[in-house]
Amino acid sequence: MNTFRRMMLCCFALISSGCGTTNPDIVPDNSQLAVRQLQTRHYDTLDTKLTMRSVVATLQDLGFIIDVADPDLGLVTGTRLHDYTMRMTVTVAQKSDDRVSVRANARINETGISDPRTYQDFFVVLDKAMFLTLNQVD
Repeated sequence: MNTFRRMMLCCFALISSGCGTTNPDIVPDNSQLAVRQLQTRHYDTLDTKLTMRSVVATLQDLGFIIDVADPDLGLVTGTRLHDYTMRMTVTVAQKSDDRVSVRANARINETGISDPRTYQDFFVVLDKAMFLTLNQVD
């Protein structure tokens, strides 16, 4: 790997590093639109198959055990057991030839999580995984 590429990868890793999650605040009174905006990101470069791989890797990096991974539906579900049990379901959908949408939905028991930190932490790690996948870095 050349020096410039290494330097770019290091800079990207430093800039986009995030903190681990703690027990998230459950805020049930946020509007559905605001919560959906927290839960969704659009990517312009990867196809659905590569995005699914990045989602699975991200959930595993965050300590989730993968329960379901269905590439035909674009669905990945994982469970994380710490002081509480969190389940996250991520859907991946091709929006156009060069645009993929990723939506994460986290729950503790039957209560949805609308805490922005939970989704920010997930997407920071996903952004890194997608960058590495796109640049074919193992």
